[in-house]
Amino acid sequence: MCLIVFDWQPGTRLRLVANRDEFHARPTAPLARWEDTPDIFGGRDLQAGGTWLGVAANGRFAATTNVRGPAGEAVAGRSRGQLVRDFLLAEGDPQHYIDALRPRAAEYPGFNLLLLAEGALWHYANRAAPGAHAGDGEATPLPAGIHGVSNAGLDTPWPKLRSACAALQALPREAPETALAEVTARREPFADDTLPDTGVGLELERLLSPPFIVSPAYGTRSTTVLDWRPQGANLYERRYASDGSLGGEARETVDFAGD
Repeated sequence: MCLIVFDWQPGTRLRLVANRDEFHARPTAPLARWEDTPDIFGGRDLQAGGTWLGVAANGRFAATTNVRGPAGEAVAGRSRGQLVRDFLLAEGDPQHYIDALRPRAAEYPGFNLLLLAEGALWHYANRAAPGAHAGDGEATPLPAGIHGVSNAGLDTPWPKLRSACAALQALPREAPETALAEVTARREPFADDTLPDTGVGLELERLLSPPFIVSPAYGTRSTTVLDWRPQGANLYERRYASDGSLGGEARETVDFAGD
Protein backbone atom coordinates (compact mmCIF):
# COMPACT_ATOMS: atom_id res chain seq x y z
CA MET A 1 0.00 0.00 0.00
CA CYS A 2 1.53 3.26 -1.04
CA LEU A 3 -1.11 5.96 -0.68
CA ILE A 4 -3.82 6.27 1.96
CA VAL A 5 -6.12 9.26 2.52
CA PHE A 6 -8.84 9.27 5.12
CA ASP A 7 -11.41 11.27 7.05
CA TRP A 8 -11.40 10.31 10.73
CA GLN A 9 -14.18 11.18 13.15
CA PRO A 10 -12.92 9.72 16.44
CA GLY A 11 -14.87 6.72 17.60
CA THR A 12 -17.70 7.20 15.12
CA ARG A 13 -16.52 6.94 11.51
CA LEU A 14 -13.51 6.37 9.27
CA ARG A 15 -13.78 6.96 5.52
CA LEU A 16 -10.63 5.84 3.76
CA VAL A 17 -9.30 5.40 0.22
CA ALA A 18 -6.05 3.57 -0.44
CA ASN A 19 -3.97 2.58 -3.46
CA ARG A 20 -1.71 -0.44 -3.26
CA ASP A 21 1.36 -0.07 -5.46
CA GLU A 22 3.31 -3.28 -6.00
CA PHE A 23 5.16 -5.33 -8.60
CA HIS A 24 2.62 -6.89 -10.93
CA ALA A 25 4.33 -10.26 -10.70
CA ARG A 26 3.78 -10.54 -6.93
CA PRO A 27 0.98 -13.08 -6.33
CA THR A 28 -2.08 -11.56 -4.69
CA ALA A 29 -5.55 -12.68 -3.62
CA PRO A 30 -8.47 -10.24 -3.95
CA LEU A 31 -10.54 -8.77 -1.15
CA ALA A 32 -12.39 -11.57 0.67
CA ARG A 33 -12.91 -13.18 4.04
CA TRP A 34 -9.81 -15.31 4.64
CA GLU A 35 -10.57 -19.02 4.57
CA ASP A 36 -7.82 -19.98 7.03
CA THR A 37 -8.34 -16.94 9.29
CA PRO A 38 -12.05 -16.12 9.01
CA ASP A 39 -11.86 -13.17 11.40
CA ILE A 40 -9.92 -11.17 8.77
CA PHE A 41 -11.38 -9.42 5.72
CA GLY A 42 -8.99 -8.01 3.12
CA GLY A 43 -6.83 -8.71 0.13
CA ARG A 44 -3.83 -10.97 0.69
CA ASP A 45 -0.19 -11.08 -0.32
CA LEU A 46 0.27 -14.71 -1.33
CA GLN A 47 4.06 -14.46 -1.23
CA ALA A 48 4.41 -13.58 2.47
CA GLY A 49 0.89 -14.29 3.74
CA GLY A 50 0.03 -10.88 5.17
CA THR A 51 -2.01 -7.97 3.90
CA TRP A 52 -1.65 -4.28 3.16
CA LEU A 53 -5.10 -3.42 4.56
CA GLY A 54 -7.63 -5.38 6.54
CA VAL A 55 -10.56 -5.35 8.93
CA ALA A 56 -11.24 -7.86 11.70
CA ALA A 57 -14.64 -9.19 12.65
CA ASN A 58 -14.33 -7.53 16.08
CA GLY A 59 -13.91 -4.06 14.55
CA ARG A 60 -10.13 -3.72 14.39
CA PHE A 61 -8.58 -2.11 11.30
CA ALA A 62 -4.99 -1.79 10.08
CA ALA A 63 -3.12 -0.72 6.96
CA THR A 64 0.51 -0.16 5.98
CA THR A 65 2.60 1.69 3.42
CA ASN A 66 6.30 1.42 2.74
CA VAL A 67 8.69 4.31 3.39
CA ARG A 68 10.75 5.16 0.31
CA GLY A 69 14.52 5.09 0.54
CA PRO A 70 17.36 5.90 -1.90
CA ALA A 71 17.96 3.67 -4.90
CA GLY A 72 20.17 0.75 -3.92
CA GLU A 73 19.17 0.86 -0.26
CA ALA A 74 18.79 -2.59 1.28
CA VAL A 75 15.13 -3.52 1.64
CA ALA A 76 15.45 -7.02 3.04
CA GLY A 77 13.66 -7.79 6.24
CA ARG A 78 10.45 -9.17 7.60
CA SER A 79 7.23 -8.61 5.67
CA ARG A 80 5.33 -5.44 6.60
CA GLY A 81 2.07 -7.18 5.76
CA GLN A 82 2.52 -9.44 8.77
CA LEU A 83 2.27 -6.36 11.01
CA VAL A 84 -1.25 -5.72 9.73
CA ARG A 85 -2.26 -9.35 10.15
CA ASP A 86 -0.81 -9.55 13.66
CA PHE A 87 -2.62 -6.41 14.81
CA LEU A 88 -5.95 -7.64 13.46
CA LEU A 89 -5.57 -10.83 15.49
CA ALA A 90 -4.24 -9.09 18.62
CA GLU A 91 -6.07 -7.69 21.63
CA GLY A 92 -5.76 -4.32 23.32
CA ASP A 93 -5.46 -0.80 22.03
CA PRO A 94 -3.07 0.44 19.33
CA GLN A 95 -0.60 1.91 21.81
CA HIS A 96 -0.21 -1.47 23.49
CA TYR A 97 0.59 -3.09 20.14
CA ILE A 98 3.03 -0.33 19.18
CA ASP A 99 4.87 -0.57 22.51
CA ALA A 100 5.35 -4.30 21.95
CA LEU A 101 6.50 -3.73 18.35
CA ARG A 102 9.09 -1.02 19.02
CA PRO A 103 11.97 -3.32 20.13
CA ARG A 104 11.79 -5.22 16.81
CA ALA A 105 10.66 -2.43 14.47
CA ALA A 106 14.12 -2.21 12.89
CA GLU A 107 13.74 -5.79 11.62
CA TYR A 108 11.30 -4.48 9.00
CA PRO A 109 11.92 -2.28 5.96
CA GLY A 110 10.60 1.25 6.42
CA PHE A 111 6.89 1.33 7.11
CA ASN A 112 3.90 3.41 8.15
CA LEU A 113 1.11 1.75 10.11
CA LEU A 114 -2.46 2.90 10.69
CA LEU A 115 -4.07 1.04 13.58
CA LEU A 116 -7.67 1.34 14.78
CA ALA A 117 -9.10 -0.37 17.85
CA GLU A 118 -11.17 0.56 20.89
CA GLY A 119 -12.31 3.78 19.23
CA ALA A 120 -8.77 5.15 18.71
CA LEU A 121 -6.82 5.52 15.46
CA TRP A 122 -3.02 5.70 15.67
CA HIS A 123 -0.18 6.21 13.21
CA TYR A 124 3.21 4.62 13.80
CA ALA A 125 6.35 4.57 11.63
CA ASN A 126 9.73 2.93 12.15
CA ARG A 127 11.38 5.80 10.28
CA ALA A 128 10.88 9.50 10.76
CA ALA A 129 11.26 10.23 7.03
CA PRO A 130 13.03 8.92 3.91
CA GLY A 131 16.70 8.60 4.77
CA ALA A 132 16.19 8.33 8.53
CA HIS A 133 17.26 5.24 10.41
CA ALA A 134 14.81 2.53 11.34
CA GLY A 135 13.48 3.09 14.83
CA ASP A 136 13.33 6.88 14.54
CA GLY A 137 9.57 7.08 14.02
CA GLU A 138 6.85 8.25 16.36
CA ALA A 139 3.49 6.94 17.53
CA THR A 140 0.65 9.43 17.23
CA PRO A 141 -3.05 9.23 18.15
CA LEU A 142 -4.86 10.97 15.32
CA PRO A 143 -7.24 13.90 15.77
CA ALA A 144 -10.42 14.40 13.76
CA GLY A 145 -10.11 15.51 10.16
CA ILE A 146 -8.62 14.55 6.82
CA HIS A 147 -5.15 13.02 6.84
CA GLY A 148 -2.95 11.07 4.50
CA VAL A 149 0.17 8.99 4.29
CA SER A 150 2.23 7.86 1.33
CA ASN A 151 5.89 6.80 1.32
CA ALA A 152 7.07 9.33 3.89
CA GLY A 153 5.65 10.58 7.18
CA LEU A 154 2.06 11.27 8.10
CA ASP A 155 0.64 14.27 6.19
CA THR A 156 3.92 14.92 4.36
CA PRO A 157 2.90 17.49 1.70
CA TRP A 158 3.84 15.59 -1.43
CA PRO A 159 1.77 16.64 -4.48
CA LYS A 160 0.06 13.24 -4.76
CA LEU A 161 -1.01 13.36 -1.12
CA ARG A 162 -2.22 16.97 -1.24
CA SER A 163 -4.18 16.21 -4.42
CA ALA A 164 -5.88 13.12 -3.00
CA CYS A 165 -6.70 14.80 0.33
CA ALA A 166 -8.27 17.73 -1.52
CA ALA A 167 -10.34 15.35 -3.63
CA LEU A 168 -11.60 13.58 -0.51
CA GLN A 169 -12.37 16.91 1.15
CA ALA A 170 -14.49 17.93 -1.85
CA LEU A 171 -16.77 14.87 -1.67
CA PRO A 172 -19.96 14.87 0.39
CA ARG A 173 -19.93 12.61 3.45
CA GLU A 174 -22.39 10.18 1.87
CA ALA A 175 -20.69 9.92 -1.52
CA PRO A 176 -20.92 6.40 -2.98
CA GLU A 177 -17.97 4.04 -2.89
CA THR A 178 -17.41 4.41 -6.63
CA ALA A 179 -16.97 8.17 -6.20
CA LEU A 180 -14.55 7.63 -3.32
CA ALA A 181 -12.48 5.29 -5.47
CA GLU A 182 -11.84 8.19 -7.87
CA VAL A 183 -10.11 10.19 -5.11
CA THR A 184 -6.81 8.43 -5.84
CA ALA A 185 -7.34 7.95 -9.60
CA ARG A 186 -5.13 10.72 -11.06
CA ARG A 187 -2.52 9.26 -13.41
CA GLU A 188 -0.79 12.40 -14.70
CA PRO A 189 2.64 13.12 -13.19
CA PHE A 190 3.12 16.35 -11.31
CA ALA A 191 5.54 19.05 -12.43
CA ASP A 192 9.19 18.22 -11.79
CA ASP A 193 9.77 21.29 -9.63
CA THR A 194 7.06 20.14 -7.18
CA LEU A 195 8.42 16.64 -6.62
CA PRO A 196 10.20 15.47 -3.48
CA ASP A 197 13.81 14.31 -3.61
CA THR A 198 13.88 10.93 -1.91
CA GLY A 199 17.13 9.77 -3.47
CA VAL A 200 15.70 7.61 -6.26
CA GLY A 201 16.42 10.00 -9.15
CA LEU A 202 14.16 12.37 -11.07
CA GLU A 203 12.92 9.83 -13.62
CA LEU A 204 11.63 7.50 -10.91
CA GLU A 205 10.29 10.40 -8.81
CA ARG A 206 8.29 11.45 -11.88
CA LEU A 207 6.94 7.93 -12.47
CA LEU A 208 5.89 7.59 -8.83
CA SER A 209 4.46 11.11 -8.50
CA PRO A 210 0.76 10.57 -9.35
CA PRO A 211 -1.63 8.82 -6.97
CA PHE A 212 -2.25 6.10 -9.60
CA ILE A 213 0.95 4.62 -11.06
CA VAL A 214 1.05 2.82 -14.41
CA SER A 215 4.10 0.94 -15.67
CA PRO A 216 4.65 -2.58 -17.04
CA ALA A 217 6.53 -4.00 -14.03
CA TYR A 218 5.30 -1.94 -11.08
CA GLY A 219 2.21 0.12 -10.46
CA THR A 220 -1.12 0.52 -8.75
CA ARG A 221 -2.55 -2.96 -8.28
CA SER A 222 -5.73 -2.03 -6.43
CA THR A 223 -7.81 0.73 -4.86
CA THR A 224 -9.65 -0.01 -1.62
CA VAL A 225 -12.47 2.06 -0.14
CA LEU A 226 -13.35 1.57 3.53
CA ASP A 227 -16.32 2.97 5.43
CA TRP A 228 -15.86 1.97 9.09
CA ARG A 229 -18.32 2.64 11.89
CA PRO A 230 -18.58 1.07 15.35
CA GLN A 231 -21.35 -1.26 14.16
CA GLY A 232 -19.61 -2.53 11.05
CA ALA A 233 -17.62 -1.76 7.91
CA ASN A 234 -18.05 -1.80 4.15
CA LEU A 235 -15.07 -2.61 1.93
CA TYR A 236 -14.90 -2.06 -1.83
CA GLU A 237 -11.92 -3.03 -3.98
CA ARG A 238 -10.99 -2.30 -7.58
CA ARG A 239 -8.16 -4.33 -9.09
CA TYR A 240 -6.07 -3.27 -12.08
CA ALA A 241 -3.97 -4.89 -14.77
CA SER A 242 -0.44 -3.71 -15.57
CA ASP A 243 -1.77 -1.30 -18.23
CA GLY A 244 -4.03 0.34 -15.65
CA SER A 245 -7.26 -1.19 -16.96
CA LEU A 246 -9.88 -2.49 -14.54
CA GLY A 247 -9.32 -6.17 -13.78
CA GLY A 248 -12.05 -6.88 -11.25
CA GLU A 249 -14.06 -5.66 -8.27
CA ALA A 250 -15.00 -7.07 -4.87
CA ARG A 251 -17.12 -6.01 -1.91
CA GLU A 252 -17.34 -7.20 1.68
CA THR A 253 -19.66 -6.12 4.48
CA VAL A 254 -18.52 -6.83 8.04
CA ASP A 255 -21.10 -6.74 10.84
CA PHE A 256 -19.09 -6.34 14.02
CA ALA A 257 -22.04 -7.27 16.24
CA GLY A 258 -22.86 -10.36 14.24
CA ASP A 259 -19.41 -11.92 13.73
